[in-house]
Amino acid sequence: MKNKLLTISLLAANMMLVFSSDTLYAAKKTIINFNGARGLKELSIKKLKSPNKNPFGLVYENAITENIDGKVNIHPVNYRLNGNKISANIYTPAGYNKNSSKKYPTIVIAHPNGGIKEQVAGLYAQRLAENGYITIAADASFQGASEGLPRHLDNPAFRVEDIHGMADIIVSFPGVDSKRIGALGICGGGGYTLKTAQTDKRLKAVATLSMFNSGIVRKNGFLDSAKDTIIQRLEQASEQRAKEAKGEQFLLTAATEKAKLNKEDLAKMTSLYAEGYEYYGITHKHPNSTFQYTVRSNMDLFTFDSAHGMELINQPLLMIAGSEADTLYMTKDCFEKATGSENKELFLVDGATHIKTYYVPEYVDKIVSKLTSFYNKNLR
Repeated sequence: MKNKLLTISLLAANMMLVFSSDTLYAAKKTIINFNGARGLKELSIKKLKSPNKNPFGLVYENAITENIDGKVNIHPVNYRLNGNKISANIYTPAGYNKNSSKKYPTIVIAHPNGGIKEQVAGLYAQRLAENGYITIAADASFQGASEGLPRHLDNPAFRVEDIHGMADIIVSFPGVDSKRIGALGICGGGGYTLKTAQTDKRLKAVATLSMFNSGIVRKNGFLDSAKDTIIQRLEQASEQRAKEAKGEQFLLTAATEKAKLNKEDLAKMTSLYAEGYEYYGITHKHPNSTFQYTVRSNMDLFTFDSAHGMELINQPLLMIAGSEADTLYMTKDCFEKATGSENKELFLVDGATHIKTYYVPEYVDKIVSKLTSFYNKNLR
């Protein structure tokens, strides 16, 4: 009887060991760990593959073409965030030396919807580095050169996590002062930056440029043009998710930047979409940049509102927008609801539209000057 019990006990123990081993193996393969960004790795510039003439793939005017000692340099990096490898560029100021004990204030920069780090986010990252800041611009998870499936998923929770992740990882870069981290969010990245700053108090000074409230626009349509189809579009997104759960192909929205539009077509559009088409599809085109996103994303986007919880932002806040931007109403709405900050300012760029704040030298110079003054005051 004792031998039989011993045999049964040993068998049970072996079964437990097998079960535990399999479970641990499965856990390593499938569980997403929300531990923050880790494993910063600088990439060899010689091994970079650029889709254009710029060796770093940058598409903005006066972009860095090579790293020169004593000048602003660019450091292509990657790191892990919630199971995905994130692709980013870190810009360092002139005179930066990783072996020095000098500490620099640092800005994390979130790119627009459809945008990537090589476009406007990179432009402002470089310009702020020219003014003495270490900056980082990263491609959002599921987008650009960053990993994540399905491609072009536009999930607010992940976009917010991407900004938390930049704040996580940048402190491991030599020379960064962890007590002097600021944030800049552009367009959709601005809305997600506001949401991040509501809870992430590592961000000591928060700025937005041409802020876009993605969830509200996806739900109601731009300028409330699609309120009558909200439920219909939610039903479509729900049906699409059900199909994808069965293994069917992911459905994406149209790639607007690839459309063949003439001047007459553009004249019928709002400035945001007409100028956005030219910026993303012609003048600042990049193969990693697209307006497409998964149809199922609407299930997450429709309940997201950057303005909700704005009273939680107690950090210094600067919100910048063009005086002629048809998206200005979104900036004003969030600014008015930011009742928790005693140090806030709405700065209008006279004559600028939403997209023209991305690249027109006259406007960019004014914006960089304003941002530098703001960060100098609140991060120095």
